[in-house]
Amino acid sequence: MPDPVIRAEALDLTFETGDGPVHALKDVTLDVSEGEFVSFIGPSGCGKTTFLRCVAALETPTGGTLTVNGLPPDDARKARAYGYVFQAAGLYPWRTIGKNVTLPLEIMGYAAEERARRRDEVLRLVELEQFAKKYPWQLSGGMQQRASIARALAFDAPILLMDEPFGALDEIVRDRLNEELLDLWARTGKTTLFVTHSIPEAVYLSTKIVVMSPRPGRITDIIDSPLPAERPLDIRDTPEFLAVAHRVREGLREGMETA
Repeated sequence: MPDPVIRAEALDLTFETGDGPVHALKDVTLDVSEGEFVSFIGPSGCGKTTFLRCVAALETPTGGTLTVNGLPPDDARKARAYGYVFQAAGLYPWRTIGKNVTLPLEIMGYAAEERARRRDEVLRLVELEQFAKKYPWQLSGGMQQRASIARALAFDAPILLMDEPFGALDEIVRDRLNEELLDLWARTGKTTLFVTHSIPEAVYLSTKIVVMSPRPGRITDIIDSPLPAERPLDIRDTPEFLAVAHRVREGLREGMETA
């Protein structure tokens, strides 16, 4: 059996602050296999984003071990192992959508012809090929997030880290983007780590759901989804979906009671 793409063993992270130590993560042990879609759900401040930031080498754990593609996170970052999609789209308003998408490729030194090829490819993936010459302010919030996803995909990293990218969007747009993201994941096969506060979103998108407790962030449950790969939105009304959502809710409740 191949080694996990991401492996955390007894991971701890404590921030030292002027008011004393803050225990963000405690004894987090998790394996993520290639091609999985793993959602992290828990209350605000439970360490979901902190875990993603550790994977991305933006934070340094204070205990335990963490590897990404068998490498320490900082080495994986240098090897361009992942793309990162933040909660805010973070597009530069003075650059067109096309030029926002190619920005990381420019920084990495890709030739102009290759930048254009990759730009066109990822904009097609997120159905924004007609908007390459538009500016961010000319697009809706949902379209801006799709552009942000395209930017993260541009250099074809095998791992996609997504930090609550749809949290600020209304429910109708969010449902549409959930469908599009599931289709995009099926087409690209990228290992995806996704932070959310939404139980239906976590259950709908994921092959695996990681339920976390309030600080210090611990894993209270890991749920392997029994749902089929093909998931129309109305799957959310099925007994199978509701059973998984109930288990997630119970895991959240257990975490609150034992915090």
